[in-house]
Amino acid sequence: MKVDAPVELVFIPSPGMGHLVPMVEIAKQLIGRDYRLSITVLVMKMPLFDKSKIGSTTQSLLLTAAEERLNFVYLPQQDQAEVRSKDFILELIDMNKQHVRDHVTKMVSTELRRLAGFVIDMFCTPMMDVAAEFGIPTYVFFPSSCAFLGLMFHLETLERDHNHDVTELKDSDAELEVPGFTNPVPAKVLPSRVLDKEGGSTRFLGIFKRFREAKGIMVNTFEELESYAVKSLAGDDKVPPIYNVGPVLHLLKDKKEEEEEEVNQIMRWLDDQPPSSVVFLCFGSMGSFDEDQVREIAQALEQSSHRFLWSVRQPQPKGKIGMPSEYQDLNQVLPEGFLERTTKIGKVIGWAPQVAVLSHKAVGGFVSHCGWNSTLESLWCGVPMATWPMYAEQQMNAFQLVRELELAVEIKLDYRKDFRFYYSKPKLVTADEIENGIRKLMENEDKSTEGIKNKVQEMSEKSKIAVKEGGSSYDSIGGFIEDAMNNMHSP
Repeated sequence: MKVDAPVELVFIPSPGMGHLVPMVEIAKQLIGRDYRLSITVLVMKMPLFDKSKIGSTTQSLLLTAAEERLNFVYLPQQDQAEVRSKDFILELIDMNKQHVRDHVTKMVSTELRRLAGFVIDMFCTPMMDVAAEFGIPTYVFFPSSCAFLGLMFHLETLERDHNHDVTELKDSDAELEVPGFTNPVPAKVLPSRVLDKEGGSTRFLGIFKRFREAKGIMVNTFEELESYAVKSLAGDDKVPPIYNVGPVLHLLKDKKEEEEEEVNQIMRWLDDQPPSSVVFLCFGSMGSFDEDQVREIAQALEQSSHRFLWSVRQPQPKGKIGMPSEYQDLNQVLPEGFLERTTKIGKVIGWAPQVAVLSHKAVGGFVSHCGWNSTLESLWCGVPMATWPMYAEQQMNAFQLVRELELAVEIKLDYRKDFRFYYSKPKLVTADEIENGIRKLMENEDKSTEGIKNKVQEMSEKSKIAVKEGGSSYDSIGGFIEDAMNNMHSP
C-alpha cells in the first residue's frame, strides 16, 4: 500500500540527560533509515535541569539535531515543575498531558500528518491515555538494560499476582531467583524506588504494569551483550514485542563543546599522557559526594600513584533537590596540598565531556556510577569499569556488570546515595577500598582482571557490529519501523 503523506511518530521523552539524549538519537536513526518517517519530539521543560551545565549541553544537542523530518516542540513551562516530592518527574508528566493533547490535536488537523503512534520514555506512561484518545498505539523506549526490564516485570508480577510486598526486602540479605539472571539477585541491589514503603514502590511498579499495554518496547541494549536476558524476555508471552536497538549513543562532539576552552584543556592534558595510563572518575549528571567521601577518593588516588582525571561536583545543600554545581575553589573540598602534590599525574575537573574522554587513547579505566548510558559508552570505547553505583537502577547495573557479565571490577555494588533522599547518609567508602578497586582496574597482576579487559575489548567490537547493516540491532530497528508502518495499513 502506498503511503501518500509522511508517517508521523510522536516522541515524548521525560526531562533529564539520560532519558532525552538517547531518545533523540534513536529518532535520528529512524528517520535516517526510512524516508517515509517524520518524527516530532515533544520536550517538557523543568527548571531543575535548564539552568545547569547539563541543561545547556542538552539544549545544544536539540538545536544541532533538528532537521527536515525531525522536529522539536517545547511544551509550555510548568510553574509547579520544581516539585519537591519523590515523584516530581511523574507529577510533571501528568501536568503535561493536556499540552500533549493540544499539540497532537493541531497535528492531526492537517491532512499532511498521518500519525502512526507515540513513542514514550519509561516514565511517560500517562501519555498512553492520550494516544488511546487518538486511536493510535504506544511504544515504549526503555533507556536501561534488558535484564533490568525483566526484573521489573518479575517484581510487578509478584506484587500483582502473588500479593508479595517487595518493600519488605529493604535492608534484607535475601537473594532472589529472577528470570533473565543466571545468578541470584541480592535484595541490597534492588532500586530505591522498589524498596520505598511510602507508596513509591507501588507507583513505580505501576509503570511496568502499563508497559504490558504497549505495542512494543525498544530497549537500549544489544543481543550480544545481554543474550541470556534477551532470550528470557523474548520467551515471555505476557510481555509486548521487544526491539533491542542499542547501543543508542550520542557520539559526535557538539559544536558548543568543541569551542569551550575548559574542554580543550582536558583533551590537551590527555594528549600528553601515555596510552591506557589514566583512570577516569566520573559519576553522572546527578552524581556528587560530601567532603568526607571526596577526601577518601583523593587519598586513594595519591596512594595508587596512577594517573587520573577526576570529575568533582558540588552537591546541593542538604534537603534540596537539584543538579550538582561546579566548585568555585576546589581547594575548599580537597585535602590540603593535594592539587600541588598530584600536579604531574592528575587533573581535577568539574563537568566532564564524557564520551570524548572515554574515546581518548590515554584512558585505561573508568570508575563509574554505572548509569546505563555511561556503561554503553564505556563498552563502546573499550574501557573497563570499576563500579560505584549511586541511585536509580545503578546498583542493578553494577551487579550485572560484575557478577553476570564479568565486564567490570567492583569497588561497591550496593552503595546508595539517592538524590531523592530515600536513604540515610551512605556509609563511607574508604581510601583503601577505592585504591584496591583502582589497582584491579589499571594493573594486570590479576588474571581475572586481564580477562575482564579482554572481554571488554571483545564487547566493544560486538557493539559496533550490532548497529551496522546486518547487525542484530540494525535488524531490530528495521522490525520496529515495519511495525510502525503497518499501523497505517490497519483498519
